[in-house]
Amino acid sequence: MITVGVEEEYLLVDRATGRLAAHGDKVRTAAGLERFVAAEEIHTELLQAQVEVVTPICGSLEEVGGHLLRLRHAVSAAAEALGCRILATGTPPLCAQSVPVTDRPRYRAMQRQAPQLVAEQLVNGMHVHAAVPDRRTGVEVLDRIRPWLHVLTAMSANSPLWEGEDTGFASWRTLVFDRWPVSGVPPYFADDTDYDRRVRRLLDTGAIADTGQVYWQARLSERYPTLEVRCCDVQLRTDEAVMFAGLVRALVQHAMWDAEAGEPRPEPDPELLEAAMWQAARHGLSEDLLDPDGEPHRAGDVVCGLMRHVGPALEQAGDAREVRALVHRLLREGTGADRQRQARALGGGAAVIDMITAVSSVP
Repeated sequence: MITVGVEEEYLLVDRATGRLAAHGDKVRTAAGLERFVAAEEIHTELLQAQVEVVTPICGSLEEVGGHLLRLRHAVSAAAEALGCRILATGTPPLCAQSVPVTDRPRYRAMQRQAPQLVAEQLVNGMHVHAAVPDRRTGVEVLDRIRPWLHVLTAMSANSPLWEGEDTGFASWRTLVFDRWPVSGVPPYFADDTDYDRRVRRLLDTGAIADTGQVYWQARLSERYPTLEVRCCDVQLRTDEAVMFAGLVRALVQHAMWDAEAGEPRPEPDPELLEAAMWQAARHGLSEDLLDPDGEPHRAGDVVCGLMRHVGPALEQAGDAREVRALVHRLLREGTGADRQRQARALGGGAAVIDMITAVSSVP
């Protein structure tokens, strides 16, 4: 069974005004003191209005959900004690004021490198780590899941608002992140040697300072024996995060089966992958998506194609019933971006804040 781990990033906002609250260090410290939380499970992020949680290694989706509920509870309680709330949204719903950079050498260096990009890096994702036996297998898997990454982005879209306005994009976070030197859909790699050689060349250029700035939407982890899928916005609800953990694990498992069977790796045109990702970020599930072959279809049909693709792996893991039910609910109720827009139409930015808080926080 492939083990998984999940990282979630949240915004901190003032409880009274809904404006960003620069209490990341204080929230991390307070949450880390909870008796049921390990210090390494709570992290500060680049900007002080953000905080990140990291689950332990999980063997089941039930474990993933339990840990995320526990960590959201800890962060929510710490935030409430400081007069703020957490928002599980990819971008701030209200106008974003200036927020200080977290006082770490790496973050200060990033600010010197790209001050405006850092100032606007108020974006939150969820990252799923799936265990792979070695780096060579990891690259095989990476090449094979690339054509599906944009479908995950469309399904996870939860960042339609920026500076208090509707961007017209379902996942504006995807566009914000794509401005860094090494970002977007990862390229095709011949093997792990090719992967490592090309990352070293990127480091040698000086455009990035470390491998943490390899912001591809999926990459090999340099710290863990995992493949890290980074293309999803943070989710409103924990069970939606669980759904994506199950889908990523199933994609990785299916790719490993194909590799073992000697199936050829797909090599779609890179411009088609980029166009597919842009379209997914633009529309979410509200318009057509490109399928892995680059052909346009209704979004629901492309999602059904993904479910057929990963079906055997979901069945083997015992995740099929739970993940299918959550996907059906997503297709029925819409993405987080859809729900944010519905709330905004009814009551403006304050209603969006209330809606996100109601489903993001754990009592």
